[in-house]
Amino acid sequence: MGSVTGNLALSSDASSSPLNIVLTGTAVASGSLSGNPTSFLFGNVLVGSLQTQTETLNNSGSQSLTITQVSSTAAAFGFTGLTLPMTLAPSQSTTFGVTFQPTAAGAASGILSLAISGSSTTLDFALSGTGVLPAALAATPASLSFTGVQVGKSQTQTETVQNTGGSSATISQDSVSGNGFTISGLTTPVTLAPGQSTTFSVTFAPQSPGSFTGSASIYSNASDPNLNIPLSGSASGQSQGQLSVSPSTIGVGNVTVGTSGTQTATLNAAGASVTVSGVSVGSAEFSISGLTFPVTLSAGQSANFTVTFAPQSSGFASVSASFASSALNAPAVATLTGTGIAAPVHDVNLSWTASTSPNIIGYNVYRRTGAAGKFTQINAVLDATTSYTDSSVVDGQTYFYETTAVNSGNEESAPSSPVEAVIPGP
Repeated sequence: MGSVTGNLALSSDASSSPLNIVLTGTAVASGSLSGNPTSFLFGNVLVGSLQTQTETLNNSGSQSLTITQVSSTAAAFGFTGLTLPMTLAPSQSTTFGVTFQPTAAGAASGILSLAISGSSTTLDFALSGTGVLPAALAATPASLSFTGVQVGKSQTQTETVQNTGGSSATISQDSVSGNGFTISGLTTPVTLAPGQSTTFSVTFAPQSPGSFTGSASIYSNASDPNLNIPLSGSASGQSQGQLSVSPSTIGVGNVTVGTSGTQTATLNAAGASVTVSGVSVGSAEFSISGLTFPVTLSAGQSANFTVTFAPQSSGFASVSASFASSALNAPAVATLTGTGIAAPVHDVNLSWTASTSPNIIGYNVYRRTGAAGKFTQINAVLDATTSYTDSSVVDGQTYFYETTAVNSGNEESAPSSPVEAVIPGP
């Protein structure tokens, strides 16, 4: 650095040759411009929206420099906050914004170049970003139509909503309008990534005949914040019967465990003909008989059936019996109840007058089942008393008993006259 002098001599055929030109100049350190960051990655940006990032310029040289022009090789990229020309003194810095505003979906890239006065080179920044379409919801099918639904019945169809846009959409709420229409299966809020879908159900349950219209509305932050799905339905007033069980609670009462008890009940059809296809009972202790399925009952007609309760253990039991049918109110349900009672235990207590024969040391007891047959000894050892309890009897049987006396010589007397014992049935 410093001052420099020189001479430029021009020779010619002129009389003044050579022509001398005095040259002088002073050398100084050049300016040095740098940027931070050196490149920009904008990521995904919605088409039509503007995203800005900040760039810092610094003159680290010892001479002022002037930025005369800023240019971009791609139309989607630009700058803001920089007034040209701009001069930066040594060690001075400034900031400005680098922008990305995509006009179409897809990846974009470019170069932002800063031209500096007196320099043949530019300060360049690499730029990249991706334009994405905003979230958009589409319904499949676009509308739902329910036809020929009987009054009192219902029909359900499935609806799918898909995010066809390029960014996530959040469904915040749903609603439905129109008589007989309901929505189920959509829990909000729900977020759908691009391409993702969700399904829900729309049900039409008319309460009167006729044609009905309505709509299902899906509210979200998508470009179409209220997606409307038209609904239509037609209801038939065709008469449909009702089925009832009388009584609605069928009590069998107390039944001894190991036996069974019964109770009668009735199926009744009203309004129109009803076909009963079967019955299911909630416990093996109860059964239903007396009906051959399928059975068709005309309006006003009845059919009796029998409920049997066969308890396996003591205690109160209650189950449901469900009759499947073509009735409007199907299934028809009745409650079956009963109480299991523990079976009683029977004994036969025998007693007799002591023998007057000498040297009697005990007695044997004999038993016969029924009015005929052979008596069999039932005491295992000689009974020294004049009484005996038989605990091995069976409910519902009739027994005959006789006794003999035995002396010290082990001689047994003739049997006594037989006595009868009737054991109650279960």
